[in-house]
Amino acid sequence: MPAARAARGPRTPRLLRFSAPLLAGALLASGCGSGPSATGSAAPAGAAGYPRTVDNCGHQIRITAPPRRAVSLNQGTTEILLALGLADRMAGTATWTDPVMKGLEKANAQVPRLADDMPSFETVLDAEPDFVAASFASTLGRGGVVGRERFAELGVPAYLSPSDCAGKDNSGDGDGVRAEPLTMDTVYGEVRDLARVFGVEERGEKLVADLESRVARATAGVDASGVTLMYWFANSASPYMAGCCGAPGVITRAVGARNAMDDTHEEWPQVGWETVADRDPDVLVVGDLTRRQQTAETAAKKIEFLESDPVTRNMTAVREKRYVLLSGQAMNPTIRTVEGIERVAAALRASGPAK
Repeated sequence: MPAARAARGPRTPRLLRFSAPLLAGALLASGCGSGPSATGSAAPAGAAGYPRTVDNCGHQIRITAPPRRAVSLNQGTTEILLALGLADRMAGTATWTDPVMKGLEKANAQVPRLADDMPSFETVLDAEPDFVAASFASTLGRGGVVGRERFAELGVPAYLSPSDCAGKDNSGDGDGVRAEPLTMDTVYGEVRDLARVFGVEERGEKLVADLESRVARATAGVDASGVTLMYWFANSASPYMAGCCGAPGVITRAVGARNAMDDTHEEWPQVGWETVADRDPDVLVVGDLTRRQQTAETAAKKIEFLESDPVTRNMTAVREKRYVLLSGQAMNPTIRTVEGIERVAAALRASGPAK
């Protein structure tokens, strides 16, 4: 997600609530031994099937009991937990791009929102989490909330969405570079991981089966070969356009089209409008965001810019008004990517470029 790295870094936390014995005996962290959680949350002793270990982005996360006070630091992981029916085991959420996924409104209302954007480390600790999940490596690293190692020191397992590490290099200053194209199987793997952490594997399989069925229905009979797409997430001065291989790549391949920016493996490169106009895509997929971090966040603002700027107003997609509006989460590697496939496939059918 462009601008996933929050402008506000973590504040210096107050750690007085964590006693020295708790820190010494913390066990829930990656690769740590056994002992009580840093938060002091009472977990059921000897829970069936626990302890269990989850391999996650080069770390092994050891879980001694089903989490009871989980904190999700990004909307993507939040919506998976809510879709798994785990609202009653969540102590907080943060970093929102859009309204919550349709059908999850009531569940989401039960969970405290710690921050609309990136929370401070102190704010997260105040929620007394026994498990933390994040969608982006930047959230659990420099410039984010804090590194997962810091949570490990406090006995709190920190899980990172594999879609932001598998086949991806996040060492640069941008939103990462993908050596391998993302697939929905990686997102489905995240659903299964989180279901296993909480001991609700059957719910996880049901959710994956539902998502797979939706993709199959959405793409049945769609042939957009020969159609070029371009995905604009945000920023009108120097727009973030999707590279080949992230969530927009999943959507593009699902409908059989081609991404006009498929020659870059950067997740969301910032490019000039001359480059966009020169590539002249058949269809523009525009992010319709409700956050307020960049210029031209809403689809209305994006379209207003496209139709008034002398560089872009004569593009084919702009002249023909071939726009597909997607939530930010549908353009991120999340369960909402399925929503993106559905909307793009439906729009291509309706507007005519697809066969």
